[in-house]
Amino acid sequence: QVRLVESGGGLVQAGGSLRLSCAASGSIWSFNGMAWYRQAPGKQRELVAAITLGGTTNYPDSVKGRFTISRNTAKNTVDLQMNSLKPEDTAVYYCAAGPRIYEWSTWGQGTQVTVSS
Repeated sequence: QVRLVESGGGLVQAGGSLRLSCAASGSIWSFNGMAWYRQAPGKQRELVAAITLGGTTNYPDSVKGRFTISRNTAKNTVDLQMNSLKPEDTAVYYCAAGPRIYEWSTWGQGTQVTVSS
């Protein structure tokens, strides 16, 4: 089974940027859908960005225009570029993958992102 490992989290000031990366232990060609989710303390896990094998993307209004998801099938990675970060973006960010978008079969362990005001 393919494993997902996130990296790139950390502490950043409001207005700053971070780039998260999700590395798969095998080929991501089998995953038609890949995504980033986040979960803040006391809150439900929420979608941050999703991308299909064909490159179609989807973002919630809360991050649209600030976050960009991209997938590199040659490197088996899915990245999340986060700009203009806000304190409310603070959360653990998880990578997800599945045979169809929104049908996630595999999750990473998460990476912490903290945005200070």
